[in-house]
Amino acid sequence: MKFSVLVEVSLRPGIADPEGATIERALPALGFEGITAMRAGKAFRFEVEAASAADAEAQAQSLAERLLSNPVIEQSHARIVEAS
Repeated sequence: MKFSVLVEVSLRPGIADPEGATIERALPALGFEGITAMRAGKAFRFEVEAASAADAEAQAQSLAERLLSNPVIEQSHARIVEAS
C-alpha cells in the first residue's frame, strides 16, 4: 500500500536561525505586522510503500533522521498526509 508522507525539518530550539530572522525583519516593510518568532525550515513530500500507516511513518522518520536532517542541529517530524 502507498502512503503519502510529509517530513518537516526545522532547527532545534536554541540554534540561531538567520534565515528566519531576515524574513521576520522584512515583514513590516511588506505590510505584515505583529508576526514574531519566525523560524525557517524545509519540507519533503514523498510516497512510501508499506504494509501499514505506522510502518510508513516509521520508515519516513528513519529517513528523515538519517538523510534529510542534521540531527545535531535539526529536528524532524514525519507524518502521513492525504494525497492531493
